[in-house]
Amino acid sequence: MSTSNITTILFDLDGTLINTNDLIIASFVNTLNLYFPDKYKEEDVLPFMGPPLYESFYSVDQELAHEMVAKYREFNLANHDQLVKEFEGVYETVEALHHAGYKMAIVSTKLHDTVLRGLKVGRLDRFFDVIIGLDDVERAKPDPEPLQKALKILDSTPQEAIMVGDNHHDILGGKNAGTKTAGVSWTAKGRNYLDQFEPDYILEHMSELLAIVGAAESE
Repeated sequence: MSTSNITTILFDLDGTLINTNDLIIASFVNTLNLYFPDKYKEEDVLPFMGPPLYESFYSVDQELAHEMVAKYREFNLANHDQLVKEFEGVYETVEALHHAGYKMAIVSTKLHDTVLRGLKVGRLDRFFDVIIGLDDVERAKPDPEPLQKALKILDSTPQEAIMVGDNHHDILGGKNAGTKTAGVSWTAKGRNYLDQFEPDYILEHMSELLAIVGAAESE
């Protein structure tokens, strides 16, 4: 089962390492209902999770997209720390990978500073020196640019890396960059959604990543 040549792990943040699902859903519902009262419920905003904010709001209203992004970020930051939660087993797994010497980076469609804040709330900030946020690149996932930038900083090749995420942007981004890919079964969109993008692995629990990359064998 293990892919023993893996030295480098690229992680998405939201919905993968930290549970921001409630925060993101509430931010979308609150923002959209400012402009379209009572039109959007929780299930209606699930498709908006993953892509860059502007892209999601542009699909709703091209003229109001920039304004809605600003309103979203205002609500999101005001409620960030109280709504973000930890996923079971994530801290322990990331800590074990860190101690085992794996190179790790965050590759997110969130702004760099917001990624840092999320890592801090999840107690994961000390494990990641390399963070690629939306404002660090010209093209977001699934374009390979963010992954390639992280790999370059880490001095790694795609052949020795795996991208771990909860959305199709992560899986397709990994495929486009030439890395292995792992989807997480706790994605808000459901495991069946990720399955259709054919990741190399689906994690039922984050600790399974240790065996996949070979870290468990060295324990």
